[in-house]
Amino acid sequence: MIRFCLQCLKTKKACICEWITPISTEVELIILQHPTEAKRPLGTAKILALSLVNCRTFMGENFTEHTELNQLLADDNYQHQVLFLDGSSQAISSSLNHVEKKQRVIILDGTWKKAYKMWQLSTNLHSLPKVHLDSELSGNYRVRKAPKDNALSTAEAGYHVLSQLDAEVINAIDTDKFGSILTAFDNMIEFHISQMPEGVYQKNYRSE
Repeated sequence: MIRFCLQCLKTKKACICEWITPISTEVELIILQHPTEAKRPLGTAKILALSLVNCRTFMGENFTEHTELNQLLADDNYQHQVLFLDGSSQAISSSLNHVEKKQRVIILDGTWKKAYKMWQLSTNLHSLPKVHLDSELSGNYRVRKAPKDNALSTAEAGYHVLSQLDAEVINAIDTDKFGSILTAFDNMIEFHISQMPEGVYQKNYRSE
């Protein structure tokens, strides 16, 4: 008997597929996933990979010689950017002014420490523009400890990137085209909390 969902790769009890809605986007996401994230039951990159028609996921730590990624980066029809906050990154909302090319945004999927190491090792990313999301955004990743209150999961980061850059959303009023991403994320978190022994969540994660 198969215990795991063949699509989301979670146990059938924890399957998230019922909340997944396929979405076509103008902006493409490339997820570079640290190998340790693929093993986490609460890894959220899978939500983006299943939801988005234009999304690619590559696993590794050093992507400098990654053939498929380098082929994508060499495509001059696209502007590529890396979601990576540092002193030289600019707000993603202002990064696309007067840009006529199609867009690809690279997201590093890992803890801050591991994402930083991925960035250091992957020298093919260093020439790309770096962008960041609004520091006032708050995440809802309630079952993983984060260095900052405004730390976002990969699914939440992808949601905000697309919400700010996708022309169909920008040119519409009150359009939550990507809302199903957060729905899947929130339901996954709620399920995980419901499976914890009584008092564990309140003791280890919840702050009053």
